[in-house]
Formats: sequence, structure tokens, C-alpha cells
Amino acid sequence: MTGCAKTAGQEVVAKVSGGEVQGLKVGAISCYKGIPFAAPPVGALRWKNPQPVTPWAGVKPATAFGPSPMQNGFMALTMGGPLNFSEDCLYLNVWTPATNAAPQLPVMVWFYGGAFSAGSTALPLYDGTPLAEQGVIVVSIAYRVGAFGFLAHPELTKAGGKGNFGIQDQIAGLQWVHANIGAFGGDPGQVTIFGQSAGAESVSLLVGSPKAKGLFHRAIAQSGALFSSARRTNDGGLLVPSLEVAEQTGVDLLSKLGAKDIAAARALPAEAILKAGPKGRPCYDDDLLPSDPYQFFQDGKANGTPILIGFNSDDGRLIGPGYGNASRFVDLVRNEAGEYADKILAVYPHATPEETRRSSKNIFRDMVFAWQAWCWANLQARRGTHPVFFYEFDHHPKKQLDGAGHGAELGYVFGNLKQPNPVDGELSERMIRYWVNFAKTGNPNGAGLPAWQPFTTANPRLMLFDGMQKMVPMPDLPRMEVLDAYFAWRRTVEASH
Repeated sequence: MTGCAKTAGQEVVAKVSGGEVQGLKVGAISCYKGIPFAAPPVGALRWKNPQPVTPWAGVKPATAFGPSPMQNGFMALTMGGPLNFSEDCLYLNVWTPATNAAPQLPVMVWFYGGAFSAGSTALPLYDGTPLAEQGVIVVSIAYRVGAFGFLAHPELTKAGGKGNFGIQDQIAGLQWVHANIGAFGGDPGQVTIFGQSAGAESVSLLVGSPKAKGLFHRAIAQSGALFSSARRTNDGGLLVPSLEVAEQTGVDLLSKLGAKDIAAARALPAEAILKAGPKGRPCYDDDLLPSDPYQFFQDGKANGTPILIGFNSDDGRLIGPGYGNASRFVDLVRNEAGEYADKILAVYPHATPEETRRSSKNIFRDMVFAWQAWCWANLQARRGTHPVFFYEFDHHPKKQLDGAGHGAELGYVFGNLKQPNPVDGELSERMIRYWVNFAKTGNPNGAGLPAWQPFTTANPRLMLFDGMQKMVPMPDLPRMEVLDAYFAWRRTVEASH
């Protein structure tokens, strides 16, 4: 990786909202880091929608990443990122191969993962140089996480803020791209949003949000999407709370903090909020985010774009080593799936400890990642207005018997693998070409690449990345169909509330 990380280069200047910024050109790529796209969300702006950036005089250095959002630091430690956290975190970064404003290149806008509780644009893994070298501009946008980005509270709702401040940050970043990317040689009419995990879930929310309409034109979601109905109780597999549930979480947080109201909570130090705060999560508010994304997409109301989506074969490794206790597994499924539990248990074998271990991971992977992507692919394919390109990533070391873990594809997509062998290097090169081709045309296919056919309901096939690339039938289809029926049942239950 080169980029402009701690590397001498030629100074380059661009004019953006707020003033001029000075980045560095290293080789063929100019990199600008730490460009503010909104006012710092501190003090009275804590738990408010992003406000316009404060203009500055002179030329602002843009050669170092801005602070990452407030979080506990575990993700940064494990992924080699800087331990630099602050509420003052609304900065973005640009990698561009353009030498002036004329080229009008396609733009790829990255949103990081981290369960909406962590994440950073400063991770070495996310350096945009290899992608930019293929003729696109890469932008990575920071957004608030945890209680700072997703606190809902009745008092905030009355003031017009419904808890989805982190998503509002993403939209503000996209608005900045729309207004400013031309100064870097980018085309605001060719913007692809892409993300992984919570970043991919953000992509699906933005595709479904009326507030993001017109700000992007293609979408890539890696191991993440949100298509279940709102969670109002302890409903298994429902990942997004209703506004009412989220507000109660906020009330509980203020009580824990000993703050009588939002003003008192805003006066507390950020560290106190971080220590007490719950994990971050968007909520369905029927304004920014529709309460039933499935029906919203089904009715053709979403922001229609070509999509490239997928999951990893062992995304379920997130839950740890897996549970081997069959009775515990059965009790968990019955507790969360209610009257639908027997149908689910029938497709997740649990007669032996090894079967139970695998099924524990697989049911988590399927409910949180695989089914969400499969559901989106089916909705898109049925509408027929834009193609959907579906994949499974299964390239992994032999010692990882269950498959490729969560995030395993990131180094390949960004081209930032450490000491890749020839197989890894070739796979990364092809994935970069697929992703960049999609950003340029809405279709990943290109000369010299194995043909990637669009997903259809009549022939549900996907591209399997397993060291090679080939089209295969949708894996685990019986499980997908059972979960599809389960989530349909959940929608009817929620509709009756």
C-alpha cells in the first residue's frame, strides 16, 4: 500500500465547501484526508442532525485522517488503526487519479462496518489507492456510531431528531460529494455507494430512504442488508427496533446517566456517554427509514439502482466458536422463533455436538446476512427495472474449515492484502475489476473476467469466489426458503400490532 500515508508527495489543492484543502499526490493518485463535511457535532450539536461546515480561511491541510468517532477502540486495535477518537469526527477522504476537474470519473463512496458501534475511515485496510488506480475516485465518509450516532429519545423526537444521526451523517456526506466531487475530477451523476457489515446495512437503508434519493446511482452491499420488519419485542432475527423501542432505550440510558433531560445529557463528557451507552442501531422512524423495508421495496418506492450484493460463507463466525449444546440451541430457537421454531429447526441439523456447532453459526449467518441479501436479490429481480449481481465469498485458509469469516473479502476488494500469494493476488485483481466495472457501468462484467450473470428468481444463481470464480446455484436454498416464510410470518404478526 502506498497512498499518501506518511509518504512525501507533490502538494495538490482543491476548492470545496468551506474553503481550499491541500492534499498530496503520490505516484498517479492524489489523496486528501480529513476534509470536514459538516460542523463538529459537539456541545449543543450532540444528537442533532449534521449542520453545515464552518468555513475556514487560507488553505487547510488535508494530509492526515480526522479523528474516528467515539468508540471503545477494540476494532481499531485489532485492525491496525489509530487510537484517535472524538465526537468531532465528521470528516471524509478522497483518492483521485484525475489531474484536474475535467475527467468526470465515476465515484465510489465507502461506508465502514462495525455493528454501528465502531468503525473508522483511517484503517489501513480501507486505503483507496488500488481502486483509484483503476480509474475511479474513492471517497470514505465517517459517521457517528454508538449512542452518539443512534440515540433516540422522546425529547429528541419532538425536536425533529429521531435517533438516526449516523445515517443523517452519511446523507450529509453524499450531499457533499454531489456538490464537491467535480473539483476532484468526479462525476456527481455516477456515484456508487458501497459498504461492509453495518456499512452494507447502511447501503440498504440508503437505497430505501426517501431522503437519499438522487444522491447515488449504484449500490454494493458486502455482508449486510436490512429487510426484516421492526422489532417491538424480543423477536428473533428482527434487527432494527421501532422508534418507540429505540426511544425507551434512550430513556433508560439517560436514567443510567442520572441526566434529567437531553440538555443535561449534552453537558456530560463524551467518555461518560461512551461508558454507559448501548450499542448503536438505526431505528425505523417512518421518515428517514420506512418501518417495513420489504414492503417499501416490493411497492417500488425505493431508490432504484443496479445492485451488487453478497455474503461470506462463514459470516456466522462472529458469534464465536459456535455452540455445541443441542438443548441450548433448541431453546434459543424456540424462544426467538415462537410457533415457527419447528420449521426452522428442521433445516438446521442438531443431532450431534458438531451439527449443533455448525447450525448455531449458520442460523446466525443466514438470518443476519445471507437471507437479508437473498431477500434483496429476489425483490430486485422481481421488479425487473435494474439488475442484481449476487455473490458468495468462500476463499479462506484450509485451517478455517467452515469457510471465509466476516470481513474476509475486504483485503481483496480494496487490494490491500498483506504479502498475497499468486492465487490471492489474482483473486484480488479480479474482484477489484468486477467492483470497478460495476461502478463505471452498473455491470461487473468485462474483458478477461468469468461471466457474472444477473440473479433471477427463475434461475437463482450467484458468483462464487473461492480462489476461482464461477456461477453456481444459490447454496442452502431450502434454508433460505424457510427463513423467507418465517420473516413473512413475522411481517403479518407485526402488521397486526
